[in-house]
Amino acid sequence: MAEPQRARPKPTPETQHFWDGTKAGELRLQRCDACAHVFFPPRPFCPSCASRKVSVFKASGKGFLYSYVINHRPAAPGFTPPYAIAVVELAEGPRMMSNMIDCPQTPEALELDMKLEVAFEALDDKITLPVFRPAKG
Repeated sequence: MAEPQRARPKPTPETQHFWDGTKAGELRLQRCDACAHVFFPPRPFCPSCASRKVSVFKASGKGFLYSYVINHRPAAPGFTPPYAIAVVELAEGPRMMSNMIDCPQTPEALELDMKLEVAFEALDDKITLPVFRPAKG
């Protein structure tokens, strides 16, 4: 019997630019053309001023570890515990939930405010997820 797979996001017209970006190895965010607010998750209007004039841009992919929890229960298909569920504050301002790679999934290794950089994990030929790892240098 095949092992259960990790749940796949379902792109929508409002989020397609984000998923196209991750597939291309880019983290794409939106910026309001009226008030310059940068936001995530993707949506067709600015959450700060409600303007529908928003632009998509390539983010730096840099950020820091804002918060995390380490899951030890084998409840989620496609994950092997322990694994960290992280909240990353991006250099551009928004926060996003993701997973950590390339480091032990322990409180000793996951220091709050540690510098992170984005990496990309292809789940299949349609979906690539942004994940984060400790920044080099």
